Amino acid sequence: MIKIILALALAILSLSAAEVKWEKDITSAVERSVKEKKPLMVLVTKNGCRWCEVLKQKTLKNQKVVAVLNRDFVAYEGVVDEGSVPPSLMTPGTPATWFIKERTPMFEPIMGAIESDEFLKALDIVKQEYKTNTAQK
Repeated sequence: MIKIILALALAILSLSAAEVKWEKDITSAVERSVKEKKPLMVLVTKNGCRWCEVLKQKTLKNQKVVAVLNRDFVAYEGVVDEGSVPPSLMTPGTPATWFIKERTPMFEPIMGAIESDEFLKALDIVKQEYKTNTAQK
């Protein structure tokens, strides 16, 4: 009986344990991105934004998404209402997901909440583009 309870407890912990590792501020996020030669993902959100919460609670809790972001990206969340979004990344709506290479946006932002599978496809495209552009330099 104890073995069953321990197994269930471990299973529950393993499902909920991994989370995106967010940088505390944009400066440290940019510095780490450049130093580690990884794309920077900047998520622009706003307090009370329904779709921001959908993106954060569904897509960004998906274990595959979390694993890819933590391994291959540097992540930062800027909140419009809190003044933590660089002016150059402000958008008319939220959520907006930017991908940055060496302080420069790689593409226009992904606007809105998208499903995990589509987000993973976008992450693959960003990684390929990042490698292609790096190899050309």
